[in-house]
Amino acid sequence: MPTHFQPAALKFLSGLAKNNDRDWFEARKPVFERELKEPMLAAIDEINHAMEGFAPEHVRPPHKIMMRIYRDIRFSKDKRPYKRNLAAWWARRGMEKTSGGGFYLQISPEGLMVAAGVYMPERDQLLAIRRHLALHHEAYRALHAKLVKNKALGLTAIDGAMLTRTPKGFDKDGPADDLLRAQNWGLHAMLPANAVEQPTLVADIVKRFKAAAPLVAMLNEPIAMGEKKAGALL
Repeated sequence: MPTHFQPAALKFLSGLAKNNDRDWFEARKPVFERELKEPMLAAIDEINHAMEGFAPEHVRPPHKIMMRIYRDIRFSKDKRPYKRNLAAWWARRGMEKTSGGGFYLQISPEGLMVAAGVYMPERDQLLAIRRHLALHHEAYRALHAKLVKNKALGLTAIDGAMLTRTPKGFDKDGPADDLLRAQNWGLHAMLPANAVEQPTLVADIVKRFKAAAPLVAMLNEPIAMGEKKAGALL
């Protein structure tokens, strides 16, 4: 049977949201390992096998894709040690430590998020994407609109974190202005929380990842081209 989660998984995350401290977590760590970590790694493995057919450059070992439950609190005023969700990030090979386009999965009591795109890229990547979209905005809009129009996917635009002004060096009156002022690009779908308990879980995720793969590839194209040129100069 395809991998999915048991009700105990969402119950654990609900409890963690109310008791976000080390004593509570450590006392229930075996539950976390059994009900959340193990099925998440198994689901990632199944998704990886499917992605070999449409996004092979995003496939890595499951433990590299699953994100840590532990929060980085070194520079945060919020000292709660744990995230309140379980997540996975399929970065493009070679962009694991940066912010190129990829595929994202998040499980929480609020719902199942399936997303694809670029989120807050680093400066050089941000500039490369904006330059690319300035030239190819029509193709991006057409692909984005096609995905949103497919109601069976339930995909909507992610929050673009829009700037109030057009970035320096770009035409504020140009047809791509809204895309250039964005700092995030892509789509996401929010499914009911109990979707993680259904045998169709992996299929539901893969269907959306596969549909969004051309959009992710389009966003990664200028970054990959820049890295290729940089490598040729070494």
